[in-house]
Amino acid sequence: MAELYLNKNPHENANHLTPKKETIAFLLSYSKALHVATHESIAFETIIN
Repeated sequence: MAELYLNKNPHENANHLTPKKETIAFLLSYSKALHVATHESIAFETIIN
């Protein structure tokens, strides 16, 4: 079991990640709809849909 983790570099496959267009569109629309209002030390997060 230890051999499975000792021989692999966790950053090796990170360069080959390519998100789908749908994922990018979802994240952009979510970030546009997210509104954070702060009052003193409290943050209120609302999704404006």
